[in-house]
Amino acid sequence: MTISLYQSSVPVFERGLNAFLAIIEKALAHAAAQKVDPSVYLQTRLRPDMLPFVRQTQIFCDAAKNGSARIAGVEPPKFDDTETSFDEVKARIHKTLDYIKTLKAADIDAGADREVVFPVGPNKMKMKGGAYLLHNVLPNFYFHLTTAYAILRYSGVDIGKRDYLGAIPGIAPA
Repeated sequence: MTISLYQSSVPVFERGLNAFLAIIEKALAHAAAQKVDPSVYLQTRLRPDMLPFVRQTQIFCDAAKNGSARIAGVEPPKFDDTETSFDEVKARIHKTLDYIKTLKAADIDAGADREVVFPVGPNKMKMKGGAYLLHNVLPNFYFHLTTAYAILRYSGVDIGKRDYLGAIPGIAPA
């Protein structure tokens, strides 16, 4: 069985982003039950030298949006990093989902050998599209998604592996 670049990207991002929307609902319910202002979670960090929750969410959305667009050979839209509430974080995730659904599978698949140029800090780097997805985009997406999840878990939100995984396509009881 051959797996395409598209199958390895957009549906993977959709599952992770949708699972995270459900996690946010659990975080909001936890905040209400504990009588905690939910905005506290937005600035929570695992360590002082790590980025806060809100920035982690911005980065995993950008990884999905920018990575998919670059592989497809199109310019990704710019999203301002201005979220200050969970409603705004959810809106960014929805905006990301809406955008990646507009990308054509054929364009992403055609990007496997396309040279992709992307920023790394103040520098520009380049990789072939397939390598870029597997060795840059997916690891970054999962790193920041996992870190955001860990921040909420650290904050006491009752979430676990099944929440993180979300709805797994194709899974059925044996």
